[in-house]
Amino acid sequence: MTGSGPKLGVLLLLAVLLQTVVVTITVLHFTTALNSMKETFARSSVSCLTGADLQSITAVRGDPCWQVTQQLHLLIEKSLSQRYQRQISSAVRDEVSRVLPSLVMVDRASPRPKVAAHVTGSFVPKLEREGGAPVAAGRRVHGQKISWWEGQKGLAFLQDVQLVDGELVVPQPGLYYVYAQTYFRHTHSLEEEGEDGEEAEDRGRPLLQYVYKKVSSYPVPILLMKTSRTSCWSRGSQFSLHSAHQGGLFPLGSGDRLFVTVTNASAVDMDEKSSFFGAFLIS
Repeated sequence: MTGSGPKLGVLLLLAVLLQTVVVTITVLHFTTALNSMKETFARSSVSCLTGADLQSITAVRGDPCWQVTQQLHLLIEKSLSQRYQRQISSAVRDEVSRVLPSLVMVDRASPRPKVAAHVTGSFVPKLEREGGAPVAAGRRVHGQKISWWEGQKGLAFLQDVQLVDGELVVPQPGLYYVYAQTYFRHTHSLEEEGEDGEEAEDRGRPLLQYVYKKVSSYPVPILLMKTSRTSCWSRGSQFSLHSAHQGGLFPLGSGDRLFVTVTNASAVDMDEKSSFFGAFLIS
């Protein structure tokens, strides 16, 4: 019994030492494996950024390197898109400010009011519009006023603007773009063919369009624009067509009225896509 005690102690000591060695070897092995995996992942990440092995990884969607490249591409596209949008917006704003400086001289804190009107031709019996609408006596106005505009149906609309007796009433002061187009249709009759003198005079008559504004502080309407077309009727045709269009920027005050006159109101073709009149607030 006395000799077996030291032997048992030696065996226990050897077992403990062996277990310690095994644990140490295991730890060293896993540490080496982890270091190797870190180096491999680092090398693959660098290869993703440098493009050393892009062709071999683009087909494998689950590969970490593929995900890195995709995220990088999305980030680059987003950055470039934002940069180009800022550059384009700046270029457009600079060009607009060069052509129309008043468009950019607006306080951005207050939104622009939506004031606009587009009235179109309205078909009425020819007897009602023969000679056009009369103009107040004593007012030096050229032509005959067109008073049968349509403001609600079809392509026409009125947005914070009133249409009264063929006149657009400006609701508030500002810079407005005003435009007008009239479409002249001259129908040839058999009587015209036999009257050479009258026909020649009628064929050489100019067709004029005027745009006026009326203000309360001035008794006479003010001419804003005018345009003309020379009517050269063809002898062999049944009718002749001529279009007159004009537009421009004008400062208008609250309560100002805009209207259109022509030299021959009975010859105006009042189709909504051919004859129209309108204005909208710019600033």
